[in-house]
Amino acid sequence: MTPNILRQLWSVVETAQTMTLLQLDDSSLVQWLVKQTTTQVFLDSHEIDSLGDYIQSRLSLIRDIAYDRHY
Repeated sequence: MTPNILRQLWSVVETAQTMTLLQLDDSSLVQWLVKQTTTQVFLDSHEIDSLGDYIQSRLSLIRDIAYDRHY
């Protein structure tokens, strides 16, 4: 996972609608974040898989960030 991909992902998280991040179930949120990130940077299938795994491992942090922004 390159720093550029990570920067893009966290940019997506920061600019996403709070309710989107809070209301989607885990699987849907991972898919949504991967899709949003891949519209910004080109990723091969290995990078997409790695990104999905990374997001899955950070879901609680992503939801905490969204929750803090919301309240």
